[in-house]
Amino acid sequence: MAILIAGGFVAGAILYNGAHSTGGSVAAGGQQAAPTTKPADISKVKTDGEPFIGKTDAPVVIAYWSDYQCPFCQRNEQQVIPEIIKNYVDTGKAKIVFKDYPFLGSDSVTGAEYGRSIWKLYPDQYFAWHTAMFTAQDAEGDTGFGNAASIDKLDATIQGLDAAKIKADVASNKAAYDAQVNADKAEGSAMGIQGTPGTIIGKMLIPGALPYSAFQDAIETALKNS
Repeated sequence: MAILIAGGFVAGAILYNGAHSTGGSVAAGGQQAAPTTKPADISKVKTDGEPFIGKTDAPVVIAYWSDYQCPFCQRNEQQVIPEIIKNYVDTGKAKIVFKDYPFLGSDSVTGAEYGRSIWKLYPDQYFAWHTAMFTAQDAEGDTGFGNAASIDKLDATIQGLDAAKIKADVASNKAAYDAQVNADKAEGSAMGIQGTPGTIIGKMLIPGALPYSAFQDAIETALKNS
């Protein structure tokens, strides 16, 4: 009985981690195996019209799928994205294209809809808003921060944004934004992304919140092949 109970806990842990695409797998003996990249192709990723930061003609394109309710995405935003920006985006070597992959509840979808509105109305403030969303993240899923009312309050604190205008735009264009968001998610799934965060750089898919070194290796390889 004790063995069966312990096995249940292990299975639950595997399912939880897999749902969020932490980037690792469970090896023999229950140890966490080293996460690995997978084959992919950035040239097949739709980038036109998508939110991005960096030079439009940067030699390396980084396609990055995320969910505003995902704690692993928050970790990625805090530990990896700033390093990529400092070393590659700010130097003109790469641009980051932001993709939506909402799967943790209705708040995930709402955040993605608001992101589309921000990009349309205030593209220069998009990344500041994007960062603020992950900073404000609390409990995962439809609990706490993340519904429309809480995002409206956040928008009102960001310089250059008109919260009322954004709210009205989301209400007026919800169907169109949902179609864009769903297209992002379907595209990511077709390319092998099974959770968030998920990133494609050059010919590599990086599943999960891996260390910065994994992203650095992929970017350097893409630069050599550009």
